[in-house]
Amino acid sequence: MARLLCVVCGVLVWFSPTVADAASLYLDPASSTINRGDSVTVAIRVDTDEAAGECINAVDGTIVFDDSIQPVDVSLGQSIISLWVEAPVLAPGARSISFAGGIPNGYCGRIAGDPRLSNVIAEVVFRSPGLQIGGGESVNQATVSLREDSAVYLNDGAGTKATLSLYPAVIYLSPGAGSTINDTWRTAVQNDSTPPQEFSITLGQYGSSFNGQYFIEFNTTDKETGLSHYEVMEEASGEFARFRWGRTDAPWVAARSPYVLKDQSLNSVILVRAIDKAGNEYVATLIPEESLRTISRERLLMVGIAVASLMVLIAVVVLSLWWYRRRMRGSEDNVVTPQSPDHV
Repeated sequence: MARLLCVVCGVLVWFSPTVADAASLYLDPASSTINRGDSVTVAIRVDTDEAAGECINAVDGTIVFDDSIQPVDVSLGQSIISLWVEAPVLAPGARSISFAGGIPNGYCGRIAGDPRLSNVIAEVVFRSPGLQIGGGESVNQATVSLREDSAVYLNDGAGTKATLSLYPAVIYLSPGAGSTINDTWRTAVQNDSTPPQEFSITLGQYGSSFNGQYFIEFNTTDKETGLSHYEVMEEASGEFARFRWGRTDAPWVAARSPYVLKDQSLNSVILVRAIDKAGNEYVATLIPEESLRTISRERLLMVGIAVASLMVLIAVVVLSLWWYRRRMRGSEDNVVTPQSPDHV
């Protein structure tokens, strides 16, 4: 992972003439208190030495937590990371969450005069376990910390590791439930009616990537509750659309960017749907250029089968008519003509 992050650092070079050697990763809020069943959002933040003009362009870290607190969700809606090598996700039963990503053009701290703490890497929602009935030891606090091998890389063109300070967070767990459930994350999701930001789809084909197959790239953000996932649909188009995989109702398929197209003939309309945590969505569309389209082997086979079936049908009709006319002619020849009275 570290080697991959160094490559990302090199790709994201934007030389800073003055480089300091100190940065910090910390969890915010540093301490909080919640009742049983309530939730709290803990932000993973990064700080640079703004006075020294320090800039960073990549972060690689892991947060760890004990089993006295339950992870509920991860939001990237406010993240300054736009190029994820490993996006933070929840894994069933895991007591850690890893993340790694890059920042194009680097991050040099908050903009002067901006009151917001615009230094979020990710936000993790934790929930206090409900009340235990009988037995079991009651735990009154949980610790969330950053693993010692976490790293921040300077935007110096060499992928240099910054000297890093790490700061944990403590969540104090009240022994009882409050008068009402305080779930700020659920409230935020319920109140989110804004779809993800508009984006476009890029079509690519490189000899060394995906064995020369066509693929698409896409990316967007959601500033409210963050993205949930992407889905791709390749919808049949053109005069042979009804022969596409034997169906016209192509399904939505869960996908990540880059995504290798199933229809390498490019005879499909490509749709990418971005869905946020609240279920809001934005759909981007790409229609490949006419000059890039070809007839795939599958489509040729289907068309060939259709043409052959039509020819067989025509042959059956022709043979049936021929047989019917021959039968009718034979019936006419077998009719006995009555003799006239003069021959009696």
